[in-house]
Amino acid sequence: MNAISFYRMAFEGKPRKAVERYVGDEYIQHNPSVRDGKEGFIDYFEQMHREYESKRIEFLRAVSEGDLVALHTRQIWPDKEEYVTMDFFRFGDNGKIIEHWDSIQSVPKESMNTNTMF
Repeated sequence: MNAISFYRMAFEGKPRKAVERYVGDEYIQHNPSVRDGKEGFIDYFEQMHREYESKRIEFLRAVSEGDLVALHTRQIWPDKEEYVTMDFFRFGDNGKIIEHWDSIQSVPKESMNTNTMF
């Protein structure tokens, strides 16, 4: 699936290659911590790779409907900090990613129930 390949490639330190391969002419970014456009995405992921080279991502679920793909992931950062993420990608008519939304939450140390976030 292109959304997974795109995100994995960027997360593992090759955001420019990911953008060249999987992103359309425009890229609309809704994450307030990332500048809009392709270069904003590339800059953010290059910085994250420099600062947190050993971070990992596990893709748990992918759901596709029409021009949208949703990914449910677990991120493990170098200090053993874990995050659950939901990413949504909109694809253009040419099959390339043109828009992104996400939601990120730290995995709490304690829970009121025995269900995991994954």
